[in-house]
Amino acid sequence: MAFSLPPIATFNSLLFEQTLSVLREYLPSPAPVLGVIDRRIPMPFKQLALEAPLNHLFAQAINDGEFEDFECRRIRLEVSGGQPGITIGFWAGRLRVIDGPGEATIRGSLAAFKTLAERQQDPDQLFFQRRLIIEGDTELGLALKNLLDSLEWQFTFRQMISN
Repeated sequence: MAFSLPPIATFNSLLFEQTLSVLREYLPSPAPVLGVIDRRIPMPFKQLALEAPLNHLFAQAINDGEFEDFECRRIRLEVSGGQPGITIGFWAGRLRVIDGPGEATIRGSLAAFKTLAERQQDPDQLFFQRRLIIEGDTELGLALKNLLDSLEWQFTFRQMISN
């Protein structure tokens, strides 16, 4: 009886997933290191790195007026522990990365934000399980959650890394 090996791509993918699983389980959270890096990056560089991709990702929704209710409002997305975090606002038809606090803060682990961004789990479940928490103007935070849940968009960290 002949034994066949899986295709190289499948093997590499399986090995990659297993390696990530082990790393997630045994390595400490990268949040403190990311916080140190975040504090050292000047705001103009953050704006250059994040505003164009955000506006591209949500271009159709922005053009359709879906973000108009968020005009001149600020929402902070923050990793548990306070750093790193980013405050996003909407002005003159564009999503903007700004310095300072948000009117609402959505806080959670890196894993919870990744799950939300990749749409691997219903956003309501993430909030009910308290993996994501809204503080401050909860009505504003819930409005953003509902908007993101209603939009057709797709984002994966694997695509971002490979591009």
